[in-house]
Amino acid sequence: MGLVDYMEAARLLNKYGINTIESKYVKSAAEAVKFAGNEQIVMKVLSEKALHKTKAGVVKLGLSGEKQITDAFNELYRKAAELKPYSIIVQKMAKPGNEIIIGGREDPQFGKIIMIGIGGIYVEAFKDVAIRICPIKRYDANEMLNQLKSKQIVTQNGKATEMVVNLLLKVDKLLTENSISELDLNPVIVRESDYSVVDIRMLK
Repeated sequence: MGLVDYMEAARLLNKYGINTIESKYVKSAAEAVKFAGNEQIVMKVLSEKALHKTKAGVVKLGLSGEKQITDAFNELYRKAAELKPYSIIVQKMAKPGNEIIIGGREDPQFGKIIMIGIGGIYVEAFKDVAIRICPIKRYDANEMLNQLKSKQIVTQNGKATEMVVNLLLKVDKLLTENSISELDLNPVIVRESDYSVVDIRMLK
């Protein structure tokens, strides 16, 4: 079982019509500045030694301008020295929305299972998730949402229900058709009319 390269995982998600945030590996501050252009970006260190990036202090949000981006890169580069092997990735800053988690894994007893719940830092705190055995149908996806205490947050008060159901069905297809032992999309930022997968952890 091994961790799939982030950009490779993102390409696989995109192949299934799953929207990931624009991302790029960078090896210098200048590359990060060029990627940002006039937009805000996020910078992260990717390493198996820092699975909780926020706790490890290897995430920088809302960066813009040459000085701020350069300072952030230099700081993360210093921290990453203890996390080898590592990569530094930059991403366009996602528009605000509600954070959800969608994931799945290979269960020794049931085979592939899929889950959805409230995401970000609240996953462990609330443990409000719905789980089904793959493959699922549209009815199952709707039932998963109905099961959540946080349904109104996850679906933007119902305005994003159909979009989230379609996303669940795409992730189900991805899990069913590929030899993925574990998948975490957390957070997925859900807005009323669109969403962005911001972080991906995929094991094969």
